[in-house]
Amino acid sequence: MRILVVEDEDKIAGLIRRGLREEGYAVDIAKDGIEGEFLASTNDYDVIIMDVMLPKKDGISLCASLRVKRIATPVIMVTAKDAVSDKVKGLDSGADDYLTKPFAFEELLARIRSLLRKRDNNSAVRLRVGALEMDIISHKVSREGKDIVLTSKEYALLEYLMRNAGSVITRTMIAEHVWDINFDTDTNVIDVYINYLRRKIDNGFKKNLIQTVRGRGYIIKE
Repeated sequence: MRILVVEDEDKIAGLIRRGLREEGYAVDIAKDGIEGEFLASTNDYDVIIMDVMLPKKDGISLCASLRVKRIATPVIMVTAKDAVSDKVKGLDSGADDYLTKPFAFEELLARIRSLLRKRDNNSAVRLRVGALEMDIISHKVSREGKDIVLTSKEYALLEYLMRNAGSVITRTMIAEHVWDINFDTDTNVIDVYINYLRRKIDNGFKKNLIQTVRGRGYIIKE
């Protein structure tokens, strides 16, 4: 999944980005409200994490502007302001959640997972395609009871495919959701990672779940 972090403090932005990348998320950083609005308006994100106190355009105004533009990406506001009135302003501006600093990173991850489940209209914590199962809480993957060990990027790619099981996913869609804004589209990295997944997910089993749709992309289905 691809996440936009709008945070002007380099240290905090760096910590959040590193932690999210370790969990397999692709992360873009914006350092002010104007840049955040531009990125959110021109890219497809699964979640936006934004500070309230931002230069050029504050988080409240930014969130309200995105909603006026009918950008419905879930928003988590992160701020040191913990008064009830501040939370009300944030939520009324269109935010989906509100997290006060300092916070445990595990709580931020839990809130991201919760928003993704609500977006998908699915409260389940497991994704399934045939006998392939993924626990999105523990990040454990198995097929027919056999545990499969994946790197963070392999996991992110498989999660995206499984969330869209039965649908053709193009290379552009994968690049936009699994890699960040700096991804070089001229490389064959996506094909390489698809092959990594095939070796771990399909090799040794009777049926291949990950299939190539010639000229279009990839699909995972039972």
